[in-house]
Amino acid sequence: MPIREILTYPDPFLKRVAKPVTEFGPALDELIADMADTMWDEPGIGLAATQIGVDLQLFVYDLEVSRDHERVGVVCNPKFTLMEGEESDEEGCLSVPGYTAAVKRSARVVMEARDRSGNPIKVDATGLLARMFQHETDHLNGILFIERLSPLKRGMFIRRFKKLQARGDA
Repeated sequence: MPIREILTYPDPFLKRVAKPVTEFGPALDELIADMADTMWDEPGIGLAATQIGVDLQLFVYDLEVSRDHERVGVVCNPKFTLMEGEESDEEGCLSVPGYTAAVKRSARVVMEARDRSGNPIKVDATGLLARMFQHETDHLNGILFIERLSPLKRGMFIRRFKKLQARGDA
């Protein structure tokens, strides 16, 4: 499947709140395959549709980077019904290349969503899975992980980014 271009900060499309997935079928399956191949090409462990300019509440994930289409996770229209605890860990993002920072997230989440066929799913997650679910769902709500940083760290990122832009490296 074709590798799609990943939008990067500060592309305004990344600020959009995505629309729910309402049509399930072959066209969605093709998009999912493209997204998985794009994610693995980087490589990443998750990719939201908004990161490739598609206005849908959809993300794919593969924590093991298996490169196996049968094993890729697919989440449509995610909603958290429980978010508890707090932990901080390092995050990066395919839409913010070359930058990582510690981000506070809920330690445990329960997420309800739809799978690639439109069937309801419910996942109780902790650790990296919970973190990735929150990160990718943020994308679907127009939020980048840098917006979860303290004002000081976010300011440091923006200054660094502007320097890279001025040099033509961003």
